[in-house]
Amino acid sequence: MTPSQLPEPSSGPERSNPEQAGPGASRPDPSPMAGLAGDYAAKAGLHRTHDGQIDVLKSAGGIQGIAESVVPGLVFLVAFTITRDLTLSLAGALASAAAFTVARLIQRRPLTQALAGVVGVGISAWLANTTGKAEDFYLPGFFTNAAYIVAMVISIAIKWPLAGLLFGFIRNEGLEWRKDPARVKAYRLGTWIIVAVLVLRLIVQVPLYLMGADGLAALATTRLIMAAPLYILGVWIAWLVTRPAPAGAGDQPSKPSSSGA
Repeated sequence: MTPSQLPEPSSGPERSNPEQAGPGASRPDPSPMAGLAGDYAAKAGLHRTHDGQIDVLKSAGGIQGIAESVVPGLVFLVAFTITRDLTLSLAGALASAAAFTVARLIQRRPLTQALAGVVGVGISAWLANTTGKAEDFYLPGFFTNAAYIVAMVISIAIKWPLAGLLFGFIRNEGLEWRKDPARVKAYRLGTWIIVAVLVLRLIVQVPLYLMGADGLAALATTRLIMAAPLYILGVWIAWLVTRPAPAGAGDQPSKPSSSGA
């Protein structure tokens, strides 16, 4: 999704139905912060379906994007389990990451995600090869995970929850949600849900990493399970709990007139 394709902010959730509004259905928010938020939402790659819901599969990169994030680690796990050869296993992981980049070149698709995968796998492979410890292949992921946690907690603390920045533009709310305490509270909760997913990864995987070679198989397996699948689940739940109330849901029913008119 490019910045020009982002849904424009509407006049506010109370005056429109953000879940149903289409991209570009409202005027752009001219504030610099709105522009930065829009750029962030675009770079995050979130997508919406034709009926105004978040497309979590496409937002996770689609089938190919998920494969790009999972296959290198799976190749490393299988190769190391069979051969116990660290160098060969790392080379296999790097080769699989590079193959996805070549596939994107052939498909004439954006290379950003594939190149990021190659760089990430390359750093992990370099570290594991340097220390001679296979479990260090997974160490950089812990720091990346922790950085996301810190960023999201800071966004909550300063009342700019990241879930609001991302979902707000998909829903055509722009930054109008910040004027509604109930919407801010909802997006804080949504951000906390994503933070919980990231924290859960560390709670499960760090002890396995500290077990060294004995925990390697379990660490690699949980890394695969708790990567894209758990991320998709977390984003989907966050999306659901941050849905705006239907228009008129808070209105009180009118009392019948005593005159019967």
